[in-house]
Amino acid sequence: MDIAQVTESITTAKLLAKIHNKTAKIGVVGLGYVGLPLAIEKAKAGYEVIGFDIQEQRVTMLNEGVNYIGDVIDEELAQLVINGQIKATTDYSLIATVDCVAICVPTPLDQYRQPDTSYVESSGRAIAHHLHEGMLVVLESTTYPGTTAELLLPILETSGLACGTDFHVAYSPERVDPGNKLYNTKNTPKVVGGITPACTNVASTLYRHVLDGEVCEVSSPAVAEMEKILENTFRNINIALANEMAILCHKMGINVWEVIDAAKTKPYGFMAFYPGPGIGGHCIPIDPFYLTWKARAYNHHTRLIETAGDINNGMADFIVQRCMSILNDEKKALHGSRILLLGAAYKKDIDDLRESPLLPILQKLHDAGATYHIVDPYVDNIACKWGKVKTEELSKELLLQSDLVLLLTDHSAFDYELIATYSPVLFDTRNAMQKWKSLLKKYVLL
Repeated sequence: MDIAQVTESITTAKLLAKIHNKTAKIGVVGLGYVGLPLAIEKAKAGYEVIGFDIQEQRVTMLNEGVNYIGDVIDEELAQLVINGQIKATTDYSLIATVDCVAICVPTPLDQYRQPDTSYVESSGRAIAHHLHEGMLVVLESTTYPGTTAELLLPILETSGLACGTDFHVAYSPERVDPGNKLYNTKNTPKVVGGITPACTNVASTLYRHVLDGEVCEVSSPAVAEMEKILENTFRNINIALANEMAILCHKMGINVWEVIDAAKTKPYGFMAFYPGPGIGGHCIPIDPFYLTWKARAYNHHTRLIETAGDINNGMADFIVQRCMSILNDEKKALHGSRILLLGAAYKKDIDDLRESPLLPILQKLHDAGATYHIVDPYVDNIACKWGKVKTEELSKELLLQSDLVLLLTDHSAFDYELIATYSPVLFDTRNAMQKWKSLLKKYVLL
């Protein structure tokens, strides 16, 4: 064993001991939908946690024990703050005081649908300035294969320290499904791939001390990065298939929902995916484009992935065209018609507007000169190019005054009987009104 291996062994052993006896101090960079639940689970496991964020409002709210994420239990957060297990700061120099740090920052696409890694890079630089021997750095942000080894690692090594010898680096993709009542940060299996076997061991050990879900170790960060892209690309492509089937079924006069229900009676070889007005959230509509971008470096064209993206992105046009057709049957033009949109969040029972199907549909309705009103019990306002649009409360009057009611998100909190009773014409993109369709004056299903 050479000197570097001896040093790595000693560095690893010291950090593992801290993880085992819960004296390791944990940092989490980015306190959003991924970072805050992760920070809370680490604090609940008995570690002292510091959350880092550039948004002062988030930091203030957390330090006051005030929750701002739907999947977090308010009372748990408040008690952890009272107990001193978790705190937040905008002062990144405090990274020097932690033993392990997870990076949970956004990785959006730019205007050319290429990965914007600026948040990862700035987080890496902030950590590099305060990196010390024995530290573990884990990237959790969804990104393209190669980000950890080719982008983050060189930034961290500007500190003068060497990965594997002086500190550890790993990638472990977030698996967050907002609003999921069964799986959450605590019990969802975790995939971990480190730069070296020791890096993988240290990161996996930490997650096993924090989470209940199985920890799956893979051979490299690139494998972990690619498997995350595969997860969401799989869903993206299958949703695109469901959407294309919906368009074709509409043209053929076939109920696509009945088709899917019939198909899923097969106990093998079929998994039900459903059509809708589009796909939203940070992962499914975004992640596949990381891979298409990276594939260009290998002179490969990801045709299936890009076609799926085109189909899903085209649903907004399809929905608006259907609205025009429905109104035309009522001898009305889209221009000047009152459209009531039910649901702004991208999925039911959450407040998340990221990549919501509502946004392009609302833009197209606005451009067409329609009058629109939006109801969503989880969302107060929507930031549009022309200003903020405030949501309204669902009421009999609002329904009766509408020319068309467009159901985009099937929130459990909606009064569906009220909607069915007083909607003049209802266009249901979620198959949510089956129980109430006998009450509807005119019902149009996607």
